[in-house]
Amino acid sequence: MIHIILGTRAQLIKMAPILVELQNRKIDYNFIFLAEHKETMNSMLEMFGIKKPDMILGNLNKDINKVSTIIFWSLKILINTLLYRRRIFKNYNRNSDKEIVLVHGDAPPALLGALMGKIAGLKIGHVESGLRSYNLFNPFPEEIIRILTFKIADYYFCPGDWAMKNLQKKNGIKINTAENTLLDSLKLAIKNENKINVDIPKEKYCIATIHRFENIFNKDKLEKVIKIIEEISGKIKVIFILHPPTKEKLEKFDFMKRLIANENIKLRPRYDYFKFIKLVNNSEFVISDGGSNQEESYYIGKPCLLLRYKTERKEGIDHNVILSEFKIEVIRKFVENYKEYKRRPIIDNISPSKIIVDSLIKITAKD
Repeated sequence: MIHIILGTRAQLIKMAPILVELQNRKIDYNFIFLAEHKETMNSMLEMFGIKKPDMILGNLNKDINKVSTIIFWSLKILINTLLYRRRIFKNYNRNSDKEIVLVHGDAPPALLGALMGKIAGLKIGHVESGLRSYNLFNPFPEEIIRILTFKIADYYFCPGDWAMKNLQKKNGIKINTAENTLLDSLKLAIKNENKINVDIPKEKYCIATIHRFENIFNKDKLEKVIKIIEEISGKIKVIFILHPPTKEKLEKFDFMKRLIANENIKLRPRYDYFKFIKLVNNSEFVISDGGSNQEESYYIGKPCLLLRYKTERKEGIDHNVILSEFKIEVIRKFVENYKEYKRRPIIDNISPSKIIVDSLIKITAKD
């Protein structure tokens, strides 16, 4: 049996093509959803054509954003796993090589899902494995979560040679998926773009999307980000996509009025994935602190300014993606010359999701 544990919106987007591939091949899987992010979950499942979760653990009344809440939520889920693991994992066969728990990336549910699998005595597969920034506190806590998940995993699904190399000292089995599963999600979004209705500005615009812990949970750091966006808005219209925790902090630190007063900054709620990609595809460039946005920009050849000091991804760096390190001269150079960073899309016939499902079939078919 293949058990898939997800908990965030980003994880669902990146794992959706794997779930779709399993369904297309009529391979049964146990979908366990840890409700860290509940927003738009049902619409996303419908959008990708994925079945509803077999098991939901967590609080579906609101997203889990506070550190204290995440800790309490994690402990509760681990205790429930100890008590009800046979129900959660559908009468699993403990210590069987034919049972695998699949987790994704660097968000808390990745480590939590891996621990749940180990409690049940199951093998762990880590998707998007091997990425490193080599800085424990940048990004935080993602880098630490990855390292801990590497220690628990038995199978590593690595998006490229560099990720494989980072895991060469690990004893588990490494599978090179060539690219990230996000490529498959992006293909599906672009394929359906003409069917998607979203308000595209008539004038040229860029997209800003900020959500990382290190950028929003401190007033001074968030204000630094805002000043950058304000300066850029003097050159081009900015569509600022508000993630729920970002909106919460903007209101808490009393920055919201300041942004609303700027006629060249338009605040919009977080969209579903297909609408967001259409908006990005029609933009001039992207300002982001997200790894997924970096990869999306790389695949579609869109200029991207990363508001980060470090990144665990290599995609597009020094080509169409510029790591700002918050250096104002780097930021200004990018904005003035963003057209020079445009690249041809890299939407090829490789399907990381098919590679992963092929491997899962072999793993679960062992004698």
